[in-house]
Amino acid sequence: MTRPRRARRAGLPALALAAATALLATGCGGADEAAADGPDAGGAPELSVTDAYLPEPVNPEVAGGFLTVHNAGDADDTLLSASSELAGTVEIHQTVDNAMRRVDGLPVPAGGELLLERGGAHLMFLDLTEAPVEGDTVSVELRFEVSEPLTVEVPVASATHTGADHDHGGDHSS
Repeated sequence: MTRPRRARRAGLPALALAAATALLATGCGGADEAAADGPDAGGAPELSVTDAYLPEPVNPEVAGGFLTVHNAGDADDTLLSASSELAGTVEIHQTVDNAMRRVDGLPVPAGGELLLERGGAHLMFLDLTEAPVEGDTVSVELRFEVSEPLTVEVPVASATHTGADHDHGGDHSS
């Protein structure tokens, strides 16, 4: 009878060690696993928008939109689309070698930002329902891969406004 007790005693620490190792391995999955499991798993994007503006368009059918999406969270996200009552379609464009190209999305890195600016990535408003004028405000909904949509009130600036002075620096997201 002594022998089976020793086997059990020897087996219990081994079993406890195996269970503890399994718990540690599960608990130490890292930020990548947490982000992959969604916002409730620990890592999540925390998005806000600043510096939004839409220059008064010179062409009554199209306009460009510019803003900065900040991600204070510890998980990446991706801007997938945008919409506005101002336009029949809002596309995400990237400028490469002086040519605009429609893209399916743009990354918003954890702890970083996505900059939409003249000469680079931007929103393109097509088939305008009306021509916005300086002083107007345009409501734009931004949709992301992970985060809930953000509605941004975008001021219409002069046609020559570049955003360099960041006079629309408040948080325009809701």
